[in-house]
Amino acid sequence: MARFREIVAACAVSCLLMSPVWGATESPLGTVVAADKASVSGAGAAVGTTVFAGDNLSTADAGSVQLRAGGARFLLGQSSMATINDDGGAPGATLLRGSGTFSTGIAKAFTLNAATAVIRPKSDGPTIGQVTILSAKQLLVKSIRGSLTITVGDDSRTIAEGESYRVVLGPSEDPQDQPPPQGAGAKGGKPPISAGTSKFVWYATAAVAAATIIAIHKALESPDRP
Repeated sequence: MARFREIVAACAVSCLLMSPVWGATESPLGTVVAADKASVSGAGAAVGTTVFAGDNLSTADAGSVQLRAGGARFLLGQSSMATINDDGGAPGATLLRGSGTFSTGIAKAFTLNAATAVIRPKSDGPTIGQVTILSAKQLLVKSIRGSLTITVGDDSRTIAEGESYRVVLGPSEDPQDQPPPQGAGAKGGKPPISAGTSKFVWYATAAVAAATIIAIHKALESPDRP
């Protein structure tokens, strides 16, 4: 009888030690708060859908999907695709095609990757950034509110509020990725830094229009309340 009690006690202890492993689940990174003609990993996206690291978001023509992801919001535009990822314990996304916009008031709350570029808020404070993939090595990066940093390898630069840049990531044989004539399209009328001394080159484009700022604010609500 004593031997039987010892065996039961040992089994109970083993169950207690193993239960945290059995009960461990992957933590969600976000929740869908708005969706129209969109999917999460192939299934139709609906308000309340939980999103985990590795999930793919995609939208059809005229579609969109918005996530609340920790202290940020992420809006995927029409005909776009992105993969949600965990960036050191904070949510982030890798934009694969189309356009993505993030809103946050915390510098480390969200990171948006596109090809080899990493775009994030420069500091704490209301920030809205938008990235559009134009080609395999070309991006359009806008800082709609606050300042952004764009980093490729060890090369990092700042995009101030209201500024918009066409960014070319390294050498490219695509004619549409070639630089404009010297002095054209570069900030301050200066030619861009050559690809030989930089991981990327960028060209200033038209300033972000007030109408764009208003539209994005309405879509994402206030970045103070992500």
